[in-house]
Amino acid sequence: MSSVQDDPTIGRLVADASRDVSALVQSEISLAKSELKVSAKAGGLAAALFAVAGFILLLMVILLSITAAYFLTMTGMHPAWAFLIVTGAYFLLAVLLVVVGILKIKKVKAPTKTIETAKGIPAALRGKR
Repeated sequence: MSSVQDDPTIGRLVADASRDVSALVQSEISLAKSELKVSAKAGGLAAALFAVAGFILLLMVILLSITAAYFLTMTGMHPAWAFLIVTGAYFLLAVLLVVVGILKIKKVKAPTKTIETAKGIPAALRGKR
């Protein structure tokens, strides 16, 4: 009769399986957390490096603008006019970018097909067609 008592019951097997699955899920969550920490640190460092590079490029644009204005003064132009011409060029570039941006944003449309199919989801869940 001792062999019958040693055999696990279905309830015990289900409880053991449930405990094992729970432990496995907890281990997977811990692994994911540790991997995400490493990825977040690397991503943060990359973002900081990109920000520094962007700042350096901004400084380069400023210096390039001053250089362009000074090259215009070498033609005998008054420095005020030279800097005004460079400023005007940047203004025209900004206006061009705004116009192109407006044209692009006008092409943005609502996802009509997705909206139509999403409207049918509640009926499909209820079993109606």
